[in-house]
Amino acid sequence: MERTELHFETLQLHVGQEQPDPTTDARAVPIYQTTSYVFRNSQHAADRFGLRDAGNIYGRLTNSTQGVFEERVAVLEGGVAGLAVASGAAAITYALQNILQAGDHVVAADNLYGGSYNLITHTLATQGITHTIVRVNDLDALEAVIRPNTKAVFVETFGNPNSDVTNIEGVSEVAHRHGIPMIVDNTFATPFLFRPIEHGADVVVHSATKFIGGHGTSLGGVIVDSGRFDWKAYPDKFPTLAKPDPSYHGAVFADVAGAAAFVTRIRAVILRDTGATLSPFNAFILLQGLETLSLRVERHVENALKVVNFLNNHPKVAKVNHPSLLAHPDHALYRQYFPNGAASIFTFEIKGGQEQAWKFIDTLEIFSLLANVADVKSLVIHPYTTTHSQLSPEELKAQHITPSTVRLSIGTEHIDDLLADLAQALEKI
Repeated sequence: MERTELHFETLQLHVGQEQPDPTTDARAVPIYQTTSYVFRNSQHAADRFGLRDAGNIYGRLTNSTQGVFEERVAVLEGGVAGLAVASGAAAITYALQNILQAGDHVVAADNLYGGSYNLITHTLATQGITHTIVRVNDLDALEAVIRPNTKAVFVETFGNPNSDVTNIEGVSEVAHRHGIPMIVDNTFATPFLFRPIEHGADVVVHSATKFIGGHGTSLGGVIVDSGRFDWKAYPDKFPTLAKPDPSYHGAVFADVAGAAAFVTRIRAVILRDTGATLSPFNAFILLQGLETLSLRVERHVENALKVVNFLNNHPKVAKVNHPSLLAHPDHALYRQYFPNGAASIFTFEIKGGQEQAWKFIDTLEIFSLLANVADVKSLVIHPYTTTHSQLSPEELKAQHITPSTVRLSIGTEHIDDLLADLAQALEKI
């Protein structure tokens, strides 16, 4: 049966290992815990290093366990190839560094995760890469900030922490009109709920630590190449992909790797040189999570929507920031992209300020206070003083993060227990 005939729930279990392991007949994907691989002869070794023969060279670049994970995520996202790395932060950094060089410019959404925001506004800035932060759903504003040296538009499907929805189709249309790829962080949506490539994205990144793993046990990141952006149409704009690479004797990645040029260059150059490698064991653990992704996400969403309704009607809650609510400015987009619901990570505003928010958080019994999201366990944090604390007061205001803001990540516990915990904590403030 062709993959195209299979549903998501089947693909998440079988892609990359449609048949038992050929060496051991194992049904589960084995952990290939090795650093290096034997070449058949000197010519074989030379062909591997020269990109003339695809296959394993060294564990920093490829691993068979990791390979199954990469292929599976790529298929689930509708891409042509994937690359797994050590963390979501590494995936985002590599995706941007693959096409951005000193003197280039990147446009990014104003609702990014604090770490991604810092990467673009501070770390990449020290490398000579300029940026403009813009409310990307304002397509006129987006159009106005694009420059001749703009090389990427970076957005998240759902903004962090408020779960505002990005107009992926509208943003991609503007980017493509200017010959610019759009990179989408799809961590919060997951490919089960939304596939950005089908709506115009060129590259998709994930923190696999979140929903894909699902249990807060393993760090990992994934980059998925759509294979649709024509790098060779803009050789001067994207020389890393469309012009000869001096570290590979003049090979042009767009020629050597074709549709998979984007992730192939990251693996062959950036990962080779900087080494944010995913361990085989973590690849194995993330595969276990991936196999139940659809089941978990359905429960996450079911619980989240009930929590949203509870909070939205509570007298001690000033506002709930969730696109399922009719009053939310992104409600129409939410209904268009997520007809079955989404956004189990969102924020709300407690009446009062930081003192009330902290007391509420510290009084919760089931929710865990920690710096993660998308766990099967329900989580809570105060973004103003933690995940987004590096931002300036002006930046926090622009991202609608206040001292009263509380971020929830709704898990898969019984909904009655979650509502009871929220109720008792709210009663005490």
